[in-house]
Amino acid sequence: MSDLLDSRQAWTRLALTLLIATIGNVGMWSIIVVMPAVQDDFGTGRGGASLPYTLTMLGFALGNLLIGRAIDRFGTARVLAVAALGSGAGYLLAAASPGIAALALAQFVIGLGTAAFFGPLIADISLWFRRRRGIAVAIAASGNYLSGAIWPILLAGVLAGQGWRAVYLLLALLVVGAVVPLTLALRRRLPETSLGAEAQASPFAPLQAGLNPRLLIWLLALAGVACCVAMSMPQVHIVAWCVDLGYGPAVGAEMLSLMLLGGVVSRLVSGVIADRLGGIPTLLIGSFLQMLALMLYLPSDGLTALYIVSLVFGLSQGGIVPAYAIIVREYLPARQAGAQVGFVIMATILGMALGGWMSGVIHDLTGSYTLAFLNGIAWNALNIAVMLFILLRSRPASPQPAPA
Repeated sequence: MSDLLDSRQAWTRLALTLLIATIGNVGMWSIIVVMPAVQDDFGTGRGGASLPYTLTMLGFALGNLLIGRAIDRFGTARVLAVAALGSGAGYLLAAASPGIAALALAQFVIGLGTAAFFGPLIADISLWFRRRRGIAVAIAASGNYLSGAIWPILLAGVLAGQGWRAVYLLLALLVVGAVVPLTLALRRRLPETSLGAEAQASPFAPLQAGLNPRLLIWLLALAGVACCVAMSMPQVHIVAWCVDLGYGPAVGAEMLSLMLLGGVVSRLVSGVIADRLGGIPTLLIGSFLQMLALMLYLPSDGLTALYIVSLVFGLSQGGIVPAYAIIVREYLPARQAGAQVGFVIMATILGMALGGWMSGVIHDLTGSYTLAFLNGIAWNALNIAVMLFILLRSRPASPQPAPA
């Protein structure tokens, strides 16, 4: 039944995946929107206010690993439904939090459930495509950024009128009420015959001698941490930075949305590039552009300049994280997709958690974000160095035309 690959059923599944991801990934962005309100409510510093985000990303990282493995074993629909219920419980706990520590623990639960709607969904959809895997993975991954672009704007009115706790009560109803029914449409699984046919038709050759698959996975994990420490600085702190500059949280939410809409465009373009060049060159292009965009933030604190640079940043870096999933799928067996993609995505999320926390601490110590941006640029350079090493040591054979 290899005819299921790249079929109408595959594209329908991709559309449902995008919708589910756009709703489910709100848990990754809601804490960024409410961070200034949480800081005021609990009377903490920027580093303390960043702690719930860090716990969100730690839960998100662990979830990408564990839920990816669970999907390999139990199937997508069942696992996603359980994850949505878990996220809903986390939102309710967050709304009732008496302090920053309790909110951070609730955010860990939210992150754990939200993880199901990123790496595991990407791994699942990668199995359904062969000729158009790059663009399919990019579309599925775009749900994360679409979520970040849409929900901060939609939630801003609730935040301003009813407070951050009301935001979490609304999200508990939204995620459970919308996602659980949608997961029923993803119950179908590819048969073993299709997985075998897909593996035989992979357009890239195995790794050349000198860099074994286990080493590749750990190098990709290191690169993932490095690139996402850099990526987290604008994504996590743009709202708080706008508050510091006197522009207010609503303007910061608009910049975050603009940044993430640019990221959606970047992911789609990167998917097309990956179908032509492969995952590693695509990742290197994105990482280099991300570092240039981070440098542009250093002289920018005017309102217009920040809008422009935020868009440029989004257009630069959106394709980086999906490229890791493509690289894993190019070199490792299809039956390990959930676990291996989950592990590498976990590393990227750990980088986001580390970078978000580090930037808040650097801000508290120095009173500005200048050194935080320089820290991100240094980590970005490490990412480029690791990926260049992988490219030189394990360059795959030239892509071969996939069978019709």
